Amino acid sequence: MEAELFANYGEAVAMLLFAIGFTNLLLQRNLIKKIIGFNIMDSAIYLFLTEKGYIAGRNAPIITDGIQEAEAYVNPIPAGLVLTGIVVSVSVTALMLSLVLQLYRRFHTLNLDEISTRLRKEKR
Repeated sequence: MEAELFANYGEAVAMLLFAIGFTNLLLQRNLIKKIIGFNIMDSAIYLFLTEKGYIAGRNAPIITDGIQEAEAYVNPIPAGLVLTGIVVSVSVTALMLSLVLQLYRRFHTLNLDEISTRLRKEKR
């Protein structure tokens, strides 16, 4: 059991990071801390995809020395997914931060419970 966990330590670390980010997302009331938890979850997913895409002993998928067998190279799709995910994550984080900034300007707090209470009072 221990040998299997050590052989897959990258995946175990990714799952642990995801759990930390998800717990942070659920338990924190501060919106900035929720965004940080979301980014930790993103990083865990990228680590997991990177771990799954890596195969020891294989090279980057650039044909060199005339070797054209697929078994000599790693799959480039996980790397492409990670790069695309990073770009999307940065965009989503920027959007979330701009929305949090607008909420702060309106309610002068970053506490989600206080914002909810003030919104309910405004609707009455």
